[in-house]
Amino acid sequence: MFDHKKNLMKAVELSDVSVNNGSSPFGCIIVNAEGKIIGEGYNHVVLNNDPTAHGEVEAIRNACKNIGSFDLSGCTLYTSCEPCPMCLNAAKWANIKEIYYAADRYDAEDIGFRDRVFYEDDPVNLHRIELSEAVDIMQKWKNKQDKIEY
Repeated sequence: MFDHKKNLMKAVELSDVSVNNGSSPFGCIIVNAEGKIIGEGYNHVVLNNDPTAHGEVEAIRNACKNIGSFDLSGCTLYTSCEPCPMCLNAAKWANIKEIYYAADRYDAEDIGFRDRVFYEDDPVNLHRIELSEAVDIMQKWKNKQDKIEY
């Protein structure tokens, strides 16, 4: 059995490291099925000028690099704050099925973050311009014998 509180405290400690390094208070660890930490990260959005460099994404990238796979099936993610939809979906893409968090989207909102809005109506306007070339390349990949599916 995992010590969820201990693992969450490690994520919270990383959120403090993030603040001390000039970034936002978000940290994350990923633990494998044996309970070993295989990845960790904290927010690098400001440090790297990268809006996708949230603590969870950084931890996923780190874990995948450490194990040499994009598949984190059987792993558990611990994060200092409830994952935003981007991070939640990144965890889904990595096949992570269990997430524990300490603070929530309302706590983040209270300190000035707009995470909560991303759970509501998305103001992005999507426009499709259909190009058969794009579909042709997708079909090319589908027919490859040596493709790696995920």
